[in-house]
Amino acid sequence: MTNRGQIAVSEAAQEIEKLMGLHPKGYDLSLDRIRRLLEALGNPERNLPPVIHIAGTNGKGSTSAFCRALLEAGGYSVHVHTSPHLVNWHERYRLGVPDGRGQLVDDAVFAEALRRVAKANDGEKITVFEILTAVTFILFSEHPADAAIIEVGLGGRFDATNIIEDPAVSVIMPISLDHQPHLGDRVELIAAEKAGIMKRGHSVVIGHQEYDAALDVLMSTAERLNCPSAVFGQDFIAHEEYGRLIYQDEFGLADLPLPRLPGRHQYANAAAAIRAVKAAGFTVTEPMMEKAMETVEWPGRLQKLTEGRLLSHAPARSEIWVDGGHNPGAGEVIAEAMANFEERQSRPLFLVSGMINTKDPVGYFKAFTDLAEKIYCVPIRGSEAMIDPVILAHAAYDAGLVAEPMASVIDALDAIASTVDPEAPPPRILIGGSLYLVGDVLAENGTPPK
Repeated sequence: MTNRGQIAVSEAAQEIEKLMGLHPKGYDLSLDRIRRLLEALGNPERNLPPVIHIAGTNGKGSTSAFCRALLEAGGYSVHVHTSPHLVNWHERYRLGVPDGRGQLVDDAVFAEALRRVAKANDGEKITVFEILTAVTFILFSEHPADAAIIEVGLGGRFDATNIIEDPAVSVIMPISLDHQPHLGDRVELIAAEKAGIMKRGHSVVIGHQEYDAALDVLMSTAERLNCPSAVFGQDFIAHEEYGRLIYQDEFGLADLPLPRLPGRHQYANAAAAIRAVKAAGFTVTEPMMEKAMETVEWPGRLQKLTEGRLLSHAPARSEIWVDGGHNPGAGEVIAEAMANFEERQSRPLFLVSGMINTKDPVGYFKAFTDLAEKIYCVPIRGSEAMIDPVILAHAAYDAGLVAEPMASVIDALDAIASTVDPEAPPPRILIGGSLYLVGDVLAENGTPPK
């Protein structure tokens, strides 16, 4: 975890920097430490509003955003916990507001919660992520709301968020290979870890699964735990028809606007969110669904940059998109979205990519083999785990692409501007490969999430 553009005067950021100096970075998958810490805090995780708990390799954040948009469209107040953040630590905690849009946590409130958790931990061995998870439970238990959406950090079974014993619904989104050293090198092993958030007798929603092996594990786990389950493609479905999103489940059919979030993969994410909110016990009306499709937002995931400092470095009239997808499964859905854009309006596609060394760059880049004209490989500022741009360019070559290492995103945009034909259609530029890179870009562009 790095600061990545954090506001220097942020009191909470200063508290987190202190904690990072005392405790190990990253993850240590176990529930013993978080359980001990929460007991010292009076078990705030037992005093939450109905929880929608979301796991999966891809689509967790988008599904969280759809759930939030849907509930807020119905006038519900909604807490949301996501990770990682893009620019500011505060993005991880959105506190619900009655009849309104949830707001990122106030800095002073956040800092005080951090101090309370650190004091309760009393110097015991723990990771910063576990401390931040405990902060989630403090904030969400002490600020009233109608619902809480909590995204798993890594895996599921031993993730610190899995201390939740009584979720309103557990949601498992698409599973593919990622974090193999922690979760296993086969999709069925990863699925077993994700399935660990299911609780006996509690509702489960299973989103679209590309791999039958993963789906089999999830369905058998739900059956073994006697969980009422709804499975995408069997119990609920969504597809595009005449420029509209058709959603259907056992309760009926809804004819909705296409989601504001681009990409066909968002249809299945929206469907999972609708079914999850219903499974959590909330009344969902068609006007709520319509409003949610039109208002949903999720920064850093196929986000189009329409303003900011970076636009002046790209060719005139370029489209610039940023996306934090970083594994082969994400690469496939992002490439499909780019191909769909190409069908509607033909433009040359350039990639500006940075990745960290726990990912599979060749697997990610292969999705763009027949789409991208060239990849410019860039460093990720402040990341010790970044892949050197020269090495990343070799990975792009191995995937069958033309690539060139660059010193920065601005240098890459300048290079694109200097090479494209001004008489040709202006290019489409995708900046991505890492949420950390996207966070850097949004900070440098002056357009952080709000």
